[in-house]
Amino acid sequence: MNQEFTNRMLAVVEVTTARPDRPAYHAKVQVLNARVVTEADKAGWTVTRVAAADVTPAALLRLTADADALVIVGGEDVTPHLYGGSTGYEGETAHFAAADEGQIALVQRALALGTPLLGICRGLQIINVALGGNLVQHIDDGIHKNIGVPIDQILSTHDVTLSNDSTLAASLGRVDISVQSAHHQIVDRLGSGLVAAAHAPDGLIEALEHETAPIIGVQWHPEAPDAPVDQLALLLAGLAAQHDARARVTNALAA
Repeated sequence: MNQEFTNRMLAVVEVTTARPDRPAYHAKVQVLNARVVTEADKAGWTVTRVAAADVTPAALLRLTADADALVIVGGEDVTPHLYGGSTGYEGETAHFAAADEGQIALVQRALALGTPLLGICRGLQIINVALGGNLVQHIDDGIHKNIGVPIDQILSTHDVTLSNDSTLAASLGRVDISVQSAHHQIVDRLGSGLVAAAHAPDGLIEALEHETAPIIGVQWHPEAPDAPVDQLALLLAGLAAQHDARARVTNALAA
């Protein structure tokens, strides 16, 4: 860890702490979310874990106000009306509108303040919607999610190619990677200031970045137990590097 900056504060923002009607799905999500917290703690972050559906959007902003960086993790589909979509589509999941609104507010504040932010799976989609983009509501091709299997087997392994000049490629140290994903929605129109940073073999967008702000979204799950061993650690290190660069500028301007 860079000793120049210590006690970095990371907010890991999930959807909800309770899904009594979907225990198997909830257990899977909790395994993934817990790994983000564990890996961040190992990397030296002081971690706050917040469920957006369990508080109001205003409270979510307040609880994460001191965070040096944010991770918005996976979960249910984004509420359709927030991106001009309609309900009743194939594969539709439960929606948590208050959580969506709170997480969208987090993205917009991160953009305004320059706070480093990583979105994972649904987190990428929240970033896109927050900045005015929309989503393809359903894909069912067997590449991005294993179809018709128990929840513990739902993650699909496939290749992703990163853009050569992307922050992601710099963080991960290569442009061709293997990932694990489990999504049925994807980016359609990119939000304002966002660019595609990675594509799957079928041409679908697998990651996005903001042109000027330290905001990155990956559609895959680097926190999955069977993901490449260093993938999540490298992404968290990228967040730390973005925070440290921002802090140096702030300190220089204050000097």
